[in-house]
Parts: sequence; structure tokens; C-alpha cells
Amino acid sequence: MTTVEDNGGEDTGANRHASAEHQLGTVGVAHREVAAAEATAANLAWWDADADDYQATHGGFLGDADFVWCPEGLREADARLLGEVRGRRVAEIGCGQAACSRWLAAAGAHPVGLDLSAGMLRHARAGAARTGITVPLVQATAERLPLADGSMDAACSAFGALPFVASLETVFAEVHRVLRPGGPWVFAVTHPIRWIFPDDPGPAGLTASQPYFDRTPYVEVDAEGTATYVEYHRTLGDYVRALTATGFVLEDLLEPEWPAGHTRVWGQWSPLRGKLFPGTAIFRARAFPGAR
Repeated sequence: MTTVEDNGGEDTGANRHASAEHQLGTVGVAHREVAAAEATAANLAWWDADADDYQATHGGFLGDADFVWCPEGLREADARLLGEVRGRRVAEIGCGQAACSRWLAAAGAHPVGLDLSAGMLRHARAGAARTGITVPLVQATAERLPLADGSMDAACSAFGALPFVASLETVFAEVHRVLRPGGPWVFAVTHPIRWIFPDDPGPAGLTASQPYFDRTPYVEVDAEGTATYVEYHRTLGDYVRALTATGFVLEDLLEPEWPAGHTRVWGQWSPLRGKLFPGTAIFRARAFPGAR
């Protein structure tokens, strides 16, 4: 599993997910093809089951109204990847507890947070209550955005939704549809090179064990073989081709370096691995007018 995990400096491995796995009856791992309907059902159940533990683990780092792009700690306040946001309508795809959306609202934007999981959106509402910053929240899959054509000035996703959908092209086409011509689409994902290594922050995580070009999904299953968690792997080229096929122009690809003095271990993210190879890829693209 290559999702972001924050272990507060201590590597607890799969223990952080024990509650969700027990609730969903997860008994093992498979590598097999998974269609969209099964993936959506599995990941909806997973994030609902894991929402409380996720917030307890991540909430302190992510903050209540901050925009953190990645475990390396890159913040939108410094990177300005979305450009000027004041007065802009911004869709956050896979918003989770919506800290990024609340930061955008505080910066003068008009964000809307979308997430598949009602459990995560419950924490988004709690964050709004703590901060007094309220943003519209919508429960929806990234593959079918309930937003009008051309209604958004920008779209973003910080480790949300994209690893868990069967079709990048479907999501990107939806994002293109809701963006005004020229609107930016910026998203952060686990760097695809991490797929080839075990999810281990220590020395064992430095030895390649999985083919980079094997796109077979990682699947956790229950006793009947039904998926309880699904994550898809794409290469860098897959992301680029999906963007260009759906009318986007890729403007930049950032691979944040591990900051000096940053000692926090996040699941498989660590200073040891971070100084050797990237853990995050951030794509900045723009909707090409008239293309789809």
C-alpha cells in the first residue's frame, strides 16, 4: 500500500490500519484486475472505516486550515502552484477532512470539497466547526463530479482520489469538463518509482522488488476474495498520456526533495529513502481551451 501514512516519527507499519481491516474482514492481499464498481465500493467502505484513525494519525500534521501537498512538507503558501486563488472557484478532488479547502477559503478563494467517503466528510465538518471556516462539501466519486461545465477556475488534489480510481482518463475528462478554459489542474500522488520498493522506511525499503511496468492493482481482500481496499499503479508516462488525451497541457512536474532537518517518518516516507529517490510527484497542468 502506497498511501500517505503519518506515524508521528515511529514506524508502526500495518498496525495503523488494524481497526479498518478488522471491521472490513480483511484477511490477505491479492494482485488482480479490479473494475470500477468493485474499486469504488471497496474504497468507499475502506475510507469510511479508516476515517477516524486517519484523522487521529494525520490531523496534527495536516492542520485544520493548511494546504500541505505531500509528506515532504511542501505547502501551497510557499509553492503557489495554483497561482492567485483570491476570488477563484476551486474544486478539491478527494478533499478528505478538507484542510486544503479551508486554507483556500481563508486565502479568499471559493472552494468546494468533494470526497467519496462520508466518514472523511464528517471530519471535514468537524474541522469547519473548530475553525469557523465553512466550505461546501459534496460526497461524490472523482469519476462523476456533480459540478456544472466550466463552473470552476481551478482544481486540485493532494493525495486524494487518484490512486483509487480505475480510470485516470475518466477523472481527468471530468476535471476538464468542470474547468473554465485555461484553468489549472494540480495534483500530488505517490511518485510512481515508489511502486517498485517495499513500503518500508528503513533499509529493507531500498531494494527493488516489484516491476515498475506491472500495473496490476494492489488489492486487499476478505475471506470470500472480495476487495476491501484497491490501489492502482500508473507510470509517469501513464499520467502524462492521460492528461494530454483529455485536453490538458502539462506545464510542470515537481519531485519535491526531502528537506534538510526533516526527520519525520510517514509510513514508507523517511529521511533515509527521501535523500535517495523521490516520494511524491506533483503535476501542474492546464485545461486547453476547446479540447476534450
